Amino acid sequence: MYTAHDILILNNRQMITADMESTIMQAVKIMNDNKIGALVVTSHNKIVGIYTERDLLKNILDGNFDLNKSKVSDFMTTQLVSAPFDSSVYQLLDIFLGKRFRHILIERNGSYIGILSMGDVIKANLNQKSKELEDLNNIVSWEYYENWRFKKQ
Repeated sequence: MYTAHDILILNNRQMITADMESTIMQAVKIMNDNKIGALVVTSHNKIVGIYTERDLLKNILDGNFDLNKSKVSDFMTTQLVSAPFDSSVYQLLDIFLGKRFRHILIERNGSYIGILSMGDVIKANLNQKSKELEDLNNIVSWEYYENWRFKKQ
């Protein structure tokens, strides 16, 4: 069964960050350029929050919101949700569904080592199920039995 660490390795992506003093426009450009839905927000190389597409949509109608002037720090989510690196796919899905978040930071030995989206975890789960189904089909197929022979001694 896949763990959070396995999925991070399969994704082979770096954690994309933006400084908390970046403007919303700069953050949106980084997200668009990297084809991601969430940025990890840092201050002096320390993670202080997360800025997501949902944050953008939620705050765009705010009277103080200006894409070119508003800072990420004013609109980011500071309540970070994390999971241990050895969490199973099912444990991760439980967090996503239970807390209604779309992104989870993955933690190992007190440090964040990556970020996973709900889509990343669902895709890994589907890939795992497809492989299990393929293995089961191979076991019950005629080909398996045709190739199986008693070994002469």
